[in-house]
Amino acid sequence: MCWVRYTVTLRVNSRQTPASKYYYSPVIEMQMQAATESNSEALVLDQRVHLANDPRRVGTVKYLGAVQGYPGTWVGVDWDNGDAKHDGSVNGVRYFHARSQSSGSFFRTHNLSSGISFLEALHLRYRGQSTKEEEDEMYVLSASKKRVAVELLGKDKIEDKISRLEELRSASLSYMGVSNPGSPVEISSVVPNLEELDLTGNLLSKWKDVGEICKQLPTLSALNLSKNLIGGDIFGLPELKSIRILVLNYSGVDWTQVEHLQHLLPVIEELHLMGNGISTINPTKSSIVRGFDSLRLLNLEDNNIAEWSEVLKLSFLKRLEQLHLNKNKLNNIFYPDDDTKQKWHSGFDSPTRTCIPFQNLRCLLLGGNKIGDLTSVDQLNSFPKLMDIRLSENPVSDPGSSGLPRFVLIARLEKVEILNGSEISSRERKESEIRYIRLVMAKLHEKPDEIKRVHPRFAELKNFHGIEDERPSVRTDGPQKMSSALLCITLKCVGASIGEKPPLIKKLPATTTVGKLKILCESFFKLKKMKPKLFIQEEGCPLPMLLDDEMATLMDVGIGNEMTIIVDEEN
Repeated sequence: MCWVRYTVTLRVNSRQTPASKYYYSPVIEMQMQAATESNSEALVLDQRVHLANDPRRVGTVKYLGAVQGYPGTWVGVDWDNGDAKHDGSVNGVRYFHARSQSSGSFFRTHNLSSGISFLEALHLRYRGQSTKEEEDEMYVLSASKKRVAVELLGKDKIEDKISRLEELRSASLSYMGVSNPGSPVEISSVVPNLEELDLTGNLLSKWKDVGEICKQLPTLSALNLSKNLIGGDIFGLPELKSIRILVLNYSGVDWTQVEHLQHLLPVIEELHLMGNGISTINPTKSSIVRGFDSLRLLNLEDNNIAEWSEVLKLSFLKRLEQLHLNKNKLNNIFYPDDDTKQKWHSGFDSPTRTCIPFQNLRCLLLGGNKIGDLTSVDQLNSFPKLMDIRLSENPVSDPGSSGLPRFVLIARLEKVEILNGSEISSRERKESEIRYIRLVMAKLHEKPDEIKRVHPRFAELKNFHGIEDERPSVRTDGPQKMSSALLCITLKCVGASIGEKPPLIKKLPATTTVGKLKILCESFFKLKKMKPKLFIQEEGCPLPMLLDDEMATLMDVGIGNEMTIIVDEEN
């Protein structure tokens, strides 16, 4: 199906409402089918195709010929989305090897489309006229499930504006079945001012076709080629002089292709390579990646990188500010030591020898990996300018699996300003560091050697906040020991069957155990025949943290002054 997007004002029952609206366009779909019918007979192996009535259903031709027990010629297709019938074999006979057990199927040639040209897609998307049939499809359902006609106010004006292709600066041709540039010489005259182009989910499979399109668009700065499986020879591809943002997510590129591309992208600032199965980074001329002198953001999310040593090959990209590594297979992190740096520098020119690894990296996203050790967390402090870190969905940051709560991560990470997408206020940092000091002193008070080894920032934080074995009390009769301090906490009852109860503010000794606090909550909130469950509600955390160790004290779990404890009921 083809959907067209309008940002217009809807008039429903004489009321006007601004809306961003997608509606089904059967005319464009029929035009796309008509444009591809003449090409559908000439399919070849490894050609990219889509289902004739569904340009979002994209696959690769893997077989052409007869199928036992069925008359005529069949086309075996391996579908990108993996949603089909078999693995390339039927009734015990193998015709091709599909990527998965259920990504292959057979179709007649006339049910498949080999695509249309770039120019045809432009005209269909931006110059297609809506019809009475399309307008009849524009409706909303009332409360009684009846259709209410919708009028698009300003539709004609918008259609007129976007139909003037020579003024178009941003074009989206996603899932339009684009398989070739068409007549390249016409592109520059049709859309001479195009700056942003989205070609997601099309049938482009050759770099030379991409080059032909880009060569005719001198002002093009952002290009999205996601979900186009592009192969073939990159050599001979023209220099893409104006491209600053290139998106190649789920396009099957490997690092060898990336290395060849970097010579053709002199001003590239953002490079997105999600979901390409990249497991190794293999520079072609040295042990580290060089070039990419303008690159600020590199997105390698959802790949198969398991060794941090592969990531270190990117450490001398001088302007790299953001490195996205979510959803890989990393299990540890370390900053290169002097021996490693010396090995890399051997034979390099003097400017390279003076470079600091990851010297401008400010954002490192590591969510959804397998990092589980404290050393990896502490190593992040060695990155010179790192201040935005994501560690969510790693064992080390999951309190439910013996990982670290947010306040401990904040205290251990010296320079971090944004953790897991949430900004750290100065108040949260101060409270987190004091809670962390209290937690360490309670557990390891008589083991100074272990404190130094396991908690490298402990002494620094203790001195910074002026905390020794005692801390000043609000009372006037001298200092008060930390273990005997009274903590002012808020108890908030949220149990569904308990009913609404106002929050309570209580002063409790820091040595109060979780089990004792549960008993107190039963008394405070008059909970009869009901077992309470306690959680810490922390600033910046999307979910509260369960307090499940009844022998742990408030000090042990890092509860500090003016914190909130949620009181819920079991089950």
